[in-house]
Amino acid sequence: MISPPKIDLDAPDWYAYLHRDPPLELELRRERSRALLAGRRVLVTGAGGCIGSALSRWIAQSGVDELVLLDSSEGALYEIQQALPDLKIAPRRIPVLASVCDPVAVTRLFEQHRPEVVFHVAAFKHVPLMERNPFAAIANNAFGTEIVADAAAKYGSEQMLMVSTDKAVAPTSIMGASKRIAELILLAPRRNAIVMKVVRLGNVLGSSGSVVPLFQRQIAQGGPVTVSHPDVRRYFMTLAEAVDTLLAALSSGSPSGLQVPELGKPIRILDLAKFLIGQNEVPIVFTELRSGDKMEESLISSRESYQEVSSRPLRAVNTPTLSPDELSTSLNALRVALQQQDLSSLLQAVQRMVPDYRPSLGLRTDSSLMVNA
Repeated sequence: MISPPKIDLDAPDWYAYLHRDPPLELELRRERSRALLAGRRVLVTGAGGCIGSALSRWIAQSGVDELVLLDSSEGALYEIQQALPDLKIAPRRIPVLASVCDPVAVTRLFEQHRPEVVFHVAAFKHVPLMERNPFAAIANNAFGTEIVADAAAKYGSEQMLMVSTDKAVAPTSIMGASKRIAELILLAPRRNAIVMKVVRLGNVLGSSGSVVPLFQRQIAQGGPVTVSHPDVRRYFMTLAEAVDTLLAALSSGSPSGLQVPELGKPIRILDLAKFLIGQNEVPIVFTELRSGDKMEESLISSRESYQEVSSRPLRAVNTPTLSPDELSTSLNALRVALQQQDLSSLLQAVQRMVPDYRPSLGLRTDSSLMVNA
């Protein structure tokens, strides 16, 4: 067994930080977030996941009155409960074992706890797995978001912030398309005063399913390390950066809308693999792009533009949205296709909502997914 080099995922020395913030500026943003959250009731969906758990740990120490932790995984929910610090003045911590797709459970949660700030982190995010399970991707990422957003608006939440992904930009995967639909749901005009914000993140180092743990396992086994293509590039950010980005979006004072972080240039996956291999004699094997993958991701599409006035570390984006009537009609068509488990109708409905979505060849030609349940 080979011991791969240990790296600090919050400060990897291979990562070229082109826009790292000065410590003073970063701490000022954190202080504004603490002031905004102090004494509040806060909900984190997907609280047991990588980003959700890191965010929950920070929120638990920010002086909130109540922290509601929602997750559909019993193990993940237990782990985040155990991981939260034992503070002298601790917030009420409410673990809720439920799915965002369960409207009864979500409604009960909002009725009982009336969260004032909602961080919507829950999502299915693994591209190849969702290509094999497109109905689950739409049900969880799109309709789960609709259920949470409707409840937040109905029960008086002041602000809801959703984590999105660069894969929602001109998506080639059903996961990316489902997250773009989730963006459209949040960004549609609403009659009430709730602020809805969307933040697109890059790949978070060390998260479940990311390349770093995979490469480390492959190196430990003597290889080979598998890279899909020598020129594949991705945006990377550390877990600490992801949390700080969400806190910056929360405390920015900006209105509802889409924001993206400054992440510099995308990094070659091959360079990351070589760094992790180090001096070990481990071969690298090039495979092929997985179904739904791109050679390189983008933070905004050709149909979007940056707003002139933005504040670091985030940039506000002008993005197409749907009117409430258009959104309702589109979601109804999507809902029917989902209920019938008809992949052809599902893809057509998705493409009507996301015109720049290009379904992968694997998804379009997999007859096993076309059979109605």
